[in-house]
Amino acid sequence: MTARLLMVLSAGILLSLGIMHLTYTFWGTNLTPRDPALQVGMSRVSPVLTRETTMWRCWIGFNATHSMGLILFGLIYGYLALAHDQLLFRSPFLLLTGFVMLAGLIVVCRLYFFTAPLIGVSISFVLYAVSAALSRA
Repeated sequence: MTARLLMVLSAGILLSLGIMHLTYTFWGTNLTPRDPALQVGMSRVSPVLTRETTMWRCWIGFNATHSMGLILFGLIYGYLALAHDQLLFRSPFLLLTGFVMLAGLIVVCRLYFFTAPLIGVSISFVLYAVSAALSRA
């Protein structure tokens, strides 16, 4: 029971971060540049890869899909912990996939983001690791 609860809490943190990030992506100014000229410039310039979009549209798309990935992880691992805990905790593939995802997010947060997401993802990782360890005991 403790393993399930810790997994749900771990998943809930990522779900919450993903929903918050998706909200910030489409509403408000939290993810816009402090310098309005930068947003204007990003809206006018295309990446080298293609002229079919702008850097600003890519920025919005990257933020939206990043959010969707966090939401998906939170929903799937939370659901599995609640409804199919035996499948989750007996599957080396699922447990390893979650570990790798969370570890990768920690690295990305450390290298490219700021303290708040790093703390949230790190707490989620610890809860996940303890949950997985307890499920094996």
